[in-house]
Amino acid sequence: MSSSSSASASVYWLVSIPADPTKLDAVNKLRDRIASPPKADYADICPFSLPEFKIGTLDALMVLSDDLTKTDGQFETIAIKISDNLKTLLGGDVEEWRNNLQVGDKSLHQYLHGFQWNTMKYRTDKSLRELADTIIQEVAQVDELMKKKMQAYSQVKTALQTLQRKETGNLATRNIAGIVNKDNFVLDSEYLTTLLVAVPKNAEREWLGKYESICQMVVPRSSTKLAEDDEYCLYSVTLFQRVVEEFTRNAREQKFMVRDFKWNDHDILLSKKELVELIAAEKEQWTTLVRLCKTNFGEIYASWTHIKVLRVYVESVLRYGLPPDFQAMVIRIKPKMERKVKDIMNQYYARLTLGAGQAKAGKGILDEPVEENLQMLMGEKEFTPFVMFAARIIGGDL
Repeated sequence: MSSSSSASASVYWLVSIPADPTKLDAVNKLRDRIASPPKADYADICPFSLPEFKIGTLDALMVLSDDLTKTDGQFETIAIKISDNLKTLLGGDVEEWRNNLQVGDKSLHQYLHGFQWNTMKYRTDKSLRELADTIIQEVAQVDELMKKKMQAYSQVKTALQTLQRKETGNLATRNIAGIVNKDNFVLDSEYLTTLLVAVPKNAEREWLGKYESICQMVVPRSSTKLAEDDEYCLYSVTLFQRVVEEFTRNAREQKFMVRDFKWNDHDILLSKKELVELIAAEKEQWTTLVRLCKTNFGEIYASWTHIKVLRVYVESVLRYGLPPDFQAMVIRIKPKMERKVKDIMNQYYARLTLGAGQAKAGKGILDEPVEENLQMLMGEKEFTPFVMFAARIIGGDL
């Protein structure tokens, strides 16, 4: 993995092969065929050890294999959802997003390349079913937490955007509390009141010429321009309270829009306070969510990989038999070499599909025929004579 570009084009498989006759021999023979530069520079092979799991009965393994297939797909959905949330939070910055898709301090490539079973979290004194249930429960808790956090953040962000939208737009629609001040209004008068009117810029002269006659009881020379934008001018006008409704109606007929606004010290302060508090809350929740997405994506990805490894183990027992004598490994297929590696391995391990009478002695071949549809039943579309499940690098396949 010399560069991020080459790594992002790589494909990863989780594979197991039977001992031939030993595990080390099996790895070396495969390495000779696909991972021995310069003659066979198609992949990297990274063997890893599996604990001695409590296997249980054949029936239990078959049921577990089906459950693990479903869980694998569910975990992929959850991992993608959290990664998508992180990308959204980061404003679509793909480079920053990719850099934060990690397991602990390792990139996804590094994590898969150096995978080891986490015996601290997933103790091997538990049965395979108990291990799977433990992982499933942990992921369900993280998924539920992230759903609640994202929902809370979405509500705050929506409320903030609603307020911010009111601060934008033209003078006919936007919040004007921050534009006007108390001195622009006639307050504490028993008879008079001040209205604010959005006047189209192309009708400004018309307004100045006729606002006093829009209805009776408008105070002469009381209109003052308070603000303007590209479309409207905002004017104040003072009139008697009793004619407000008539003035509003007549003004609207002449394309002058009376804004529904009254000066109120308490409401103005409350509005400003609400905006400040929402900005602070959105920023705080954003910071928390970014951190949670980073951390929990790594947790989910690690859990997902452990589920895949359990799938490898379960199918290996079902296909290669007991006692377990197979080697698990991560294979990184180099760019554009997936088909070639699969063809080489399919040909080399074709003997695994033979019955006992056809197999060569001393090669660690099973004594029972392998059911070729088993892998397809467990969720793989293309049958291979060896156990293999693909591992996805989220963010690396764009």
